[in-house]
Amino acid sequence: MKKLINKSEDFIHESLQGMAAAHTDLIKVHYDPAFVYRADAPVQGKVAIISGGGSGHEPMHAGFVGMGMLDAACPGEVFTSPTPDQMLEAAKRVDGGAGILYIVKNYSGDIMNFEMATELARSEGIRVLSMLIDDDVAVKDSLYTQGRRGVGTTVLAEKICGAAAQQGYDLQRIADLCRRVNLNGRSLGIALTSCTVPAKGTPTFELGDQEIEMGIGIHGEPGRDRITIKSADEITETLALSIIEDVPYTRTVREWDEEKGEWVDVELIDPAFEKGDKLLAFVNSMGGTPISELYIVYRKLAEICEQKGLQIVRNLIGPYITSLDMQGCSITLLKLDDEMIRLWDAPVKTPSLRWGV
Repeated sequence: MKKLINKSEDFIHESLQGMAAAHTDLIKVHYDPAFVYRADAPVQGKVAIISGGGSGHEPMHAGFVGMGMLDAACPGEVFTSPTPDQMLEAAKRVDGGAGILYIVKNYSGDIMNFEMATELARSEGIRVLSMLIDDDVAVKDSLYTQGRRGVGTTVLAEKICGAAAQQGYDLQRIADLCRRVNLNGRSLGIALTSCTVPAKGTPTFELGDQEIEMGIGIHGEPGRDRITIKSADEITETLALSIIEDVPYTRTVREWDEEKGEWVDVELIDPAFEKGDKLLAFVNSMGGTPISELYIVYRKLAEICEQKGLQIVRNLIGPYITSLDMQGCSITLLKLDDEMIRLWDAPVKTPSLRWGV
C-alpha cells in the first residue's frame, strides 16, 4: 500500500505540523502532550468545548477547532484514545472561566480517559461536564464499546454546541443541548474496502472483490452483515431505512452530577423518527470515496426521506469523519428543532468547516 508519509512513527506529529503551518490564523498546536487549540484561546467568559479521539478520522476532531465549534481537540495515536494528560492540559489552555464540556464518542478507551480527565480537571478547580455520543445503529455492542458506538452525530454535536458556546450559553445548558442532539441523531455506515494503518502497512481486515461490510465501525470493527455488493440505490436504501425505522433505544450512561460531586447513572431513550420531522442529513465519506459518489447516495436518501414524510432542511456532504483511506460512506440523520437549526446556521470558521464569515 502506497502512503504519502516519511516514517510511520512521525505520521501524527508531521500532520499536526502541517495543520499548524496551514492555519496560523485559526489554530495552534501543542506537541507534548499533543493537542490543537484555538489561536485566540482562552476566550474569557465562554464555555470551552473539547473533543478528541484516535487519529485517522480527520478532519474530526482537529479540523473542527476554531470559532463556532471546538476550542481544543486531542489526537491520540491512530485509532487509539488520547490520554488523560492531553485532555487535562488542553482544558488548562482553553479554560476561559465558564467551564468546559467534553464531547466523548462511545468507545471504552475514550470514556475511561475522558472520565479520568474530568476528575483531574475538577480537582484543579476547572468546572467540567462530559457528554457521550452513541448514535451508531449498526450493533448494540462492538469490539471497543458497551452499547452503540459514537460516530457521525459527533460532528453535528460539535457544531451545534460550539455555536451555543459562542453565543454565551452556560455550561449546563450546553450539556443538556449536547445530550438532546445525541438522542435525536442516528448513523449507519458501510465499507467497500478496508483501511490501512500507516504503522502496519497492510489492510486492517479483508474484504473480497464482491463483498461489502454493512454497519462497519470507524476503526474497522465488524458490522451487521458481510454481503455481496449491490447498487448505490440499494445500499442507500438499506442504510436509510435501518436508521429511519430504528426503534427507540434505551440505555444507561454515566454523567457527572455537580450537586453530588460524583458520577451517576442516567437512563436515556432515543425517540423514534416520525412523519413530519425536520432533518439534517449528513452523507459522509469514510476517506476514500469521492464526493461524486456521495451525491448519488444523497440523491436516493432525499427520495426515501420524502417518501417517508421526513423533511430534509439542512445537509452536510463530504469527508468529515473518516477511517484513513477506507472506501465507503455513512449516513447520519438528526431530528432538528428550531434551536438546533439556528445554531447549525450560526457562523463557523475552522480549518475544515466554515460558513457565515
